Amino acid sequence: MPLNLFFASALTLYAPSIFPDSGAGTFLDWLSNSILVCAIVTTLIIWFARKATRNMTLVPGNTQNFFEAVVQQLYDLVESVVGKHMVHRVFPLLATLFIFIIVSNWFGLLPGVGSIGWGHESAHGFEVSNPLLRPATADLNLTLAMSFIFMIFWLYWSLSEVGLKNFLNHIFGVKGGLKGAMAVLLAPIFIFVGLIEVVSIAFRPVSLSLRLFGNIFAGENLLTAMITLGKDLGLPVWISYIFSFTIPIPFYFLELLVGLLQALVFTLLCSVYIQLSTSHDEDEAGEH
Repeated sequence: MPLNLFFASALTLYAPSIFPDSGAGTFLDWLSNSILVCAIVTTLIIWFARKATRNMTLVPGNTQNFFEAVVQQLYDLVESVVGKHMVHRVFPLLATLFIFIIVSNWFGLLPGVGSIGWGHESAHGFEVSNPLLRPATADLNLTLAMSFIFMIFWLYWSLSEVGLKNFLNHIFGVKGGLKGAMAVLLAPIFIFVGLIEVVSIAFRPVSLSLRLFGNIFAGENLLTAMITLGKDLGLPVWISYIFSFTIPIPFYFLELLVGLLQALVFTLLCSVYIQLSTSHDEDEAGEH
């Protein structure tokens, strides 16, 4: 099968697949196109971080200044949610997740990602059926992995910060400062509510991963639909070719915004989950 370059023209088609492609039947069977993009993005982030921090000075250059600004803004954002008592513990993971997600989202918008690969000739032109590169966050395997890793750390941070007793009491305990007979009477209700909370916690990695995956995969399909709109409408070839460049432009800007928002949403939700399980407000109020 020929290797073809897709220049976003109306003569070349690409239908995004929900499943990643790999070198099936070869020694690279484990290496999918989304894993390849994940490795490229990780390498780029590490390279830029090392370049920005290799020779740090009091009067920073452009690279160091940009890197410090991003880190400082992220630190302030995370601190405003999780509090000063937790930010130093959770910031490395949350900042890493945000930077990786936003770079992965925007990397998927580069020309050639999803449009360079193996395919076949069809009645509508050359169709790329096995892209060489695919947006990493459009792979449910990656978003699920990130969500489960976060939940493991969330459980560790929660137990180490408040202890097992307070953690269970936060979920199943009687709320509102009720004591005595009233607390005993309402205890079954709060236990039932606690069971619902456990189910909610169990679904957190699913909701986190599906939200990110769904938005990026939908954006991939949206851009493909806009690129091939002229062809799908049966317009003349030269008009379809012009449309394939002009129509997707506003949607590219939209996807840039979506990529940023999804990285923020993922990070902020993780921060809120940490804040809810590690807050000392009720304990401190009880002591006073």
